[in-house]
Amino acid sequence: MLKVIFMDKTIVISKNLRTFAPPEPAKPLNDAQMCGSFYFYTMSNRGPFQKPYTNAHDLVRLLQSRGLAIADAAKAKRYLEFIGYYRLSAYMYPLLKMPKEQHQYKPNTSFDQVMMLYRFDKKLRLLIFNEIEKIEVAVRSAIVNIGSEMTNNPFWMTDSNSFVDATKYRHTMDLIDAELRRSREDFIVHFKQTYSDPYPPAWILAEFLPFGVITNIYSNIKIAKIKKRIAQKFGLQIAPFESWLTIVALTRNYCCHHARVWNKQNTIRPMIPNRLTGKWILLPTDTLRVYFDLCIIKYFLDVISPNNDMKGKIDALLAEYPAIDIAAMGFPQGWENEPLWK
Repeated sequence: MLKVIFMDKTIVISKNLRTFAPPEPAKPLNDAQMCGSFYFYTMSNRGPFQKPYTNAHDLVRLLQSRGLAIADAAKAKRYLEFIGYYRLSAYMYPLLKMPKEQHQYKPNTSFDQVMMLYRFDKKLRLLIFNEIEKIEVAVRSAIVNIGSEMTNNPFWMTDSNSFVDATKYRHTMDLIDAELRRSREDFIVHFKQTYSDPYPPAWILAEFLPFGVITNIYSNIKIAKIKKRIAQKFGLQIAPFESWLTIVALTRNYCCHHARVWNKQNTIRPMIPNRLTGKWILLPTDTLRVYFDLCIIKYFLDVISPNNDMKGKIDALLAEYPAIDIAAMGFPQGWENEPLWK
């Protein structure tokens, strides 16, 4: 029997393996990363990794033996060498027959389909990252401008009096110190050479701090009126704003690290606002799929740039890859007629 303490609750697990969901929704930003399913194994279920390395030539033959049609073995071998079997296996998995543990492919499945999914996912990541950049810049600017104006303190981001949680503040300061030591940006070098202040003002800090640090700074702001004013800038209340920033930040990280996004199921369930000032969706939607991420991005963009062309970009991408199963991405039937997307 195994006792696990999770978010101040004790969960008892017996036998060899159990999976459980957190007993309550994760709080946005800081605790959100704790959400999801967790697996615990007793020592009797664990053993050494014994799978041998397999070269690309043998992997091609292995895939063929499992029913994957490969028209050009030499080209497939190059893809496996320069992309990697493990990365491509994420795009092979949806093409397996049930039960998938038998590693047999569906009839008429080809390596070309694998590469089609891979290329689609790559272009989807680029599309998402391009749109998130606009959100990131706007959120940084709002936090800096509103925070600086309401505190009347250019250095409020490094002032402990600005924040509610001292531990989180110290952690943020450690990250800021590390970024300052590493930075070779001209404007940081100029500041250090010109001014005696230990830290630059908020509008300079925000230019080189990672987006995740910026969102953590927001979540720790002591004065609720400042947080409320920033959230209202984007037509949201504080809690859903923090929740959606978490989704934006994590989705950005997926894209930055070239991770699969097209059919990925997220581990964090975003908050649904009680009220919104902008257009939103009405159809039932899986909030853990990438479609909902796209909806959040579109909502932010409609505030930042009301005449944005995100819908057109999505339409063009889906038209280029008509074989993509958009239901696996969480798109409901009739999504294009939703108020958000019109």
